[in-house]
Amino acid sequence: MTTQQENTKRIAKNTLMLYVRMLFSMLVSLYTSRVVLQALGVEDYGIYNVVGGVVAMFSMISSSLSSSVSRFLTFELGKGDTDGLKRVFSTSLSIQLVLAGIIVVLAETIGLWFLNTHMTIPANRLYAANWVFHASVLTFVINLLSVPFSASIVSHERMSAFAYIGILDVVLRLLIVLFIAYSGLGFDRLIVYALLLVGVVCLMQAIYWRYCTRHFLECQLKLSFDVDYWKEMSSFAGWNFIGCTAGLLKDQGVNILLNLFLGPIINAARGIANTVNNVLSSFAGNFMTALNPQITKSYAAGDYDYMFSLVERGSRFSYYILLLFALPMLFEADFVLTLWLKHYPAHTVNFVRLILLVTMCDILSNTLINLQISTGKIRNYQLAVGGMLLMNFPLSYICLKIGFQPESTLIVALIVAVACLFLRLLFLRKMVGLSMRRYLHKVCGNVLCVTLVAAVLPTLLYLQMADGVMRFLLMCVLTVLCSATAIYFIGCNRNERNFIKSRIVLIRHKFSL
Repeated sequence: MTTQQENTKRIAKNTLMLYVRMLFSMLVSLYTSRVVLQALGVEDYGIYNVVGGVVAMFSMISSSLSSSVSRFLTFELGKGDTDGLKRVFSTSLSIQLVLAGIIVVLAETIGLWFLNTHMTIPANRLYAANWVFHASVLTFVINLLSVPFSASIVSHERMSAFAYIGILDVVLRLLIVLFIAYSGLGFDRLIVYALLLVGVVCLMQAIYWRYCTRHFLECQLKLSFDVDYWKEMSSFAGWNFIGCTAGLLKDQGVNILLNLFLGPIINAARGIANTVNNVLSSFAGNFMTALNPQITKSYAAGDYDYMFSLVERGSRFSYYILLLFALPMLFEADFVLTLWLKHYPAHTVNFVRLILLVTMCDILSNTLINLQISTGKIRNYQLAVGGMLLMNFPLSYICLKIGFQPESTLIVALIVAVACLFLRLLFLRKMVGLSMRRYLHKVCGNVLCVTLVAAVLPTLLYLQMADGVMRFLLMCVLTVLCSATAIYFIGCNRNERNFIKSRIVLIRHKFSL
């Protein structure tokens, strides 16, 4: 078996493990989201989402460093440098400890001041909001210190660890939700919910730490400080900080703007939409989690042809996976939300549809982002693309200031996402020789044709048939059939179709035995 065949087999195995975890998590999460909304109420649910967003604003540094750690570990694995792995891990752990102290000080001063003086929170819920804030800070610090460990698992492609531990995490969160909703005790549900989630995070991270120290040599708890790696990683993380800042301002920053202009109810609507988006995008996200380490390793090994094929196929198939699940939701968002939640805030349906469109555009950039990170040369890239992403925040502010509907913030995000895709292609053409014309034709043009063909018959059904259970069932069947047909005949080349047919024959043979 060739190296590429082994890598493909590993990607398929890791993707399968992640999907097992995801399917279980999805079913439980859909149920727990409904119970949490009912148990906390719309107002407290919105407060929990926006206060957590304030803390997330302080995660810009850790997010940039997390990408840095994962890139350097994966790169050293691609080179086969065990000593380099140990030095990268130990240096990153030392840096995380220093950052944890700095961010706690910033969060408990600037963040706390902003929460109590500028955010739109009812006076009788401000005390509970402060508890949520402190719990979120503690959760953030724990996650920050676990970054080198989680990066090691991804770099080593041990996705089974994520699958099993993730299932335990979901079960514990389900138990918390059931306790909050049905215990009948006279406590403040919002405060207790936040504190119990801290306990779950502590347990999960302890399990991750234990797993890594037992299975990976570089993860021994030994603090050291390699000056050369510190300079290289700090420079990488510093420039990556721009992109992480832009991403957070796009999501959590705009969420805070919505709170300042419209109050916590609109945050609840956006929170519900984000939950739906996270569930559906996880289908494609798990595939990307399994694929990304191979892109970095092939770059480190100098195998550019294989790397480019991974980038193109990864973008197309992650989009196809998302399309299969997003298309019925785009048509039947109102019915699904009513079936799921019974009652939901205004603007939720539009938020769901627009967030899904933004995600469908963003997903075409995922492999490009990972390829760019793999090169380690991100200064000019982050100045240009990060600068463009930063426009989400001021443009959204202007839209809300002049009285546009809250949906305008997501229309801004969609326009910016398209602009960033073109900028990424321009930079990668210059840096690694990625053909921009080929990518636009083989990936962007391909998925656009597939989407348009797949949407024709569902659109006719949506326009001709009244909403209800029958239309929903027909829409689900029709969108899946149309999407699968368009993907197979338009989206796949001859080799990919032959591979799919061989897999179908193999599965049929196994069931016939």
